Amino acid sequence: MFLTTNDYLLPCLNKSLFGIDCPGCGIQRAFILLINGDFVAAFKMYPAIYTLLLFGAFVVINYKVKFKNTKKIIISFTTINVLIIVISYCIKMKALYTL
Repeated sequence: MFLTTNDYLLPCLNKSLFGIDCPGCGIQRAFILLINGDFVAAFKMYPAIYTLLLFGAFVVINYKVKFKNTKKIIISFTTINVLIIVISYCIKMKALYTL
C-alpha cells in the first residue's frame, strides 16, 4: 500500500500565513515519494533529502559508535545541507517570480 501525499502532511505555517513557501516546504512530500520508491521525484521535490538522510543516519550511528572527527563531520554535513537547501530555495523562488 502506497502512502499518498495528503494522508499525513503537516501544513506549512509560513505558507498558510504569508502564501510563500519556506525553505523546508517539500520535505514531507519528498520523504513520502522516497518511501514509495520514486527517488527522482523525491530529489526534484526537495534536493536536500538524500544528504539530510545521510546526516540523520550518521547521527544515529555516531550515537552508538563514536567516530574520531565527529565535530568536523557534523559541521561538514550541516554546511552541505544548508547550502543545498538555500540554493534550491533560491532557484524555486526565482522560478516562481519570473515571467
